[in-house]
Amino acid sequence: MLRFLEQYQFLMYVHAMLMSFVLSVALTYLMRRLAARLDFVDHPGERKIHREPVPLLGGVAFVSTFYIVVLGHLAALLLMQEFDLSWLEYHLAAFLGPGSKMKLAGILLGAFLIFVLGVVDDLKVLTPWTKLVGQVAAAVVLVASGNRIEMFIFSNFWLSAAITIFWVVLLTNSMNFLDNMDGLCGGVSIIAAYSFFLCLQPHEDQLARFLLMVFAGSVAGFLYHNLSPARIFMGDAGAMFNGYFLATIALVGTFHMESTPSRVAVAAPLLALAVPLFDTVSVVFIRLRHGQNIMLGDKRHFSHRLVDLGMTPHQAVAFIFLVAGIVGLGGALLPVLDLGGTMIILAQTLGIFLLIVVLMNAHTKNGRNGS
Repeated sequence: MLRFLEQYQFLMYVHAMLMSFVLSVALTYLMRRLAARLDFVDHPGERKIHREPVPLLGGVAFVSTFYIVVLGHLAALLLMQEFDLSWLEYHLAAFLGPGSKMKLAGILLGAFLIFVLGVVDDLKVLTPWTKLVGQVAAAVVLVASGNRIEMFIFSNFWLSAAITIFWVVLLTNSMNFLDNMDGLCGGVSIIAAYSFFLCLQPHEDQLARFLLMVFAGSVAGFLYHNLSPARIFMGDAGAMFNGYFLATIALVGTFHMESTPSRVAVAAPLLALAVPLFDTVSVVFIRLRHGQNIMLGDKRHFSHRLVDLGMTPHQAVAFIFLVAGIVGLGGALLPVLDLGGTMIILAQTLGIFLLIVVLMNAHTKNGRNGS
């Protein structure tokens, strides 16, 4: 059975994605009914675009799906091997290196902690600083288990640990910020997962690719209920989990090997996650420029500014999907390009976002002149 999986890896990935999708569709439907019955809903507000209460806790459905499928498959492998862990240990070591069992436990535990923090925030709104402390704690769990940036110039433990924590917290919040229109956070998360799947080294990261397909299928099952008009929201529980998981894959995935033409291939995660990073950086810049608290929400996100340009929310989400897909495909090319080709892709990506900035600034100036 295991030799079959080795030979036909694509079937394993398709199986993981489809199983997760079907289970997630069913669990999200059940969560919709339960959340509505228990009045766990997101009410309309000044900074929100929906006009009717929408059930929350969709994140509970797809995060549960992710853990059920991942832990279920790990248990099945142990049973098939009659507790001979050699096959699993080999692929864990290829994926995570020395101390792979502890590292995998840290990934799953840290992601679960960020999920629990999100659930608490969905049920009882936490202050921004309380959430930040919880996010840092979950990132510390990741570092303590041995998962941290260890490439090139980041060999010092404390520097590596600090950058790792900053990266994880940044992406956790970036995905949470992006969850402001129907289907947006879920769709961008799936696109990023597929981008990672394409640019990860196939022989080194079979388990990473498996996790990505389980993740993509789980989120896609939720997205079936979340596309406009959304019948359920993922809440902070889902959005922060998405950011944490993708940030972790960016840390532990193999994007550069000795055979990789250019070391700049390690920038692939930045392209896969360019949309949430652009949204966060631009929003923080706007708030700082206006002397406002960067922790307080507003309607100046990427999607909101596209609506200000004249797009409908549906068109804005589709536009962002297109940008994420184009930039993500560029990131998928980095591991096979030499330095010159890599620099072209990075310049092209920068040009795409600069064009978006120019268009938005032109609209803002025109609006002021017209007033």
